[in-house]
Amino acid sequence: MNTLKVAAAQIQKFGLHKQKEQADLLAVEEPLQIRLTFGAGDLRETRQLTLTMRTPGDDIELAAGFAFSERIISEREQIRNVRFCNDPREAHQETDAIHSVNIELEPDTEVSLSRFSRNAYTSSSCGMCGKNDWSMLQLSGIAPKTVSMPLTDARMLYDLPDRLRLQQAVFSRTGGLHAAGLFKPDGELILLREDIGRHNALDKLIGAALYKGLLPLENYIILVSGRVGYELVEKAIVAGAGVLAAIGAPSSIAVQTAETFGLTLIGFLRSGSFNCYSGTGRISA
Repeated sequence: MNTLKVAAAQIQKFGLHKQKEQADLLAVEEPLQIRLTFGAGDLRETRQLTLTMRTPGDDIELAAGFAFSERIISEREQIRNVRFCNDPREAHQETDAIHSVNIELEPDTEVSLSRFSRNAYTSSSCGMCGKNDWSMLQLSGIAPKTVSMPLTDARMLYDLPDRLRLQQAVFSRTGGLHAAGLFKPDGELILLREDIGRHNALDKLIGAALYKGLLPLENYIILVSGRVGYELVEKAIVAGAGVLAAIGAPSSIAVQTAETFGLTLIGFLRSGSFNCYSGTGRISA
């Protein structure tokens, strides 16, 4: 896991009875261009996939996780290389000041980029930006999972938010980052990634799991620090997750999608309670 960037700032601290100047730390937000090289022989080409606002750090995992969660690739072996683009000859005039990562696929990997606009932009708050229409959000070709037996214990889940927060190094310094953690059913935290964007944090986590050979994540628990919208549920389903838990609230379409695809979706997870919106059979009381 790479060290995430923070920025120093001088602020005016206001209180009920006093005001003072003091130093503060901010979570860094910078653009990253993710590009894709694919095809064979004379048909090989490079295109921009997205321009995302992210917290620098774990960028290689972010790019790989994005490619997987957006279903551009389906396995680690389809990636030949993921690298930063530092060669000036590869830079685009309009983005030559922006950090770029290029995903180079094996020549025999079939790619369809019809789901993306040419200059797709992803803000740090929304993972759906850059999608062309609602039909792109459908999880076609993915079979719903069947909840056959409990995966974890409710009492263990109560402790996960504290375990996640204790390991959030940059959040503890800035208060400005989302986190995505991957837990074993017994509550052991095995992966943690942070980013100013909740969808980027999850893509970094999925990318790390891809490189470690952990996908699909059917026998793991994903915990995210914020609310759960459709985009996080979609990414969790593509990653094959069994349980997606959140400290915040889910949206209506997040719940509907989780129910349709057999994902256990938990919201408002805290010490002593949580709401289970779908897939209750994976949780033992």
